[in-house]
Amino acid sequence: MLIAIAGPYSAPTPDQRKRNAEAMNRAAAEVLKRGHIPIVGVNAALPVVEMLGSGDHYEAIMKISLAVVGFCDAILMIGRSPGADREMDLLISKGKTIFWDLAEIPIAGEDEQGR
Repeated sequence: MLIAIAGPYSAPTPDQRKRNAEAMNRAAAEVLKRGHIPIVGVNAALPVVEMLGSGDHYEAIMKISLAVVGFCDAILMIGRSPGADREMDLLISKGKTIFWDLAEIPIAGEDEQGR
């Protein structure tokens, strides 16, 4: 499965934003270990948004992130935030799976009995 990783990114300090991004990337690494392809929408958006210069980049980040996440089969919610909730709502509207815990994600290739 192509699984989006969503959680808070925006924060009042650069250090907190960095920790938030690291949390999503750690979760993405665990999803990859389970045999799935992780997608962190904010990772696709940040390099582009940085080229915009100063200003409020929230909507630009969301526009890119939602476009990328929209292709996913499921989403892993590692935390709630307005942006993460928008990503989740998009996938809910498409009838996709919402995971709240990494343990809910099956190991790729295993059947229902764990083989």
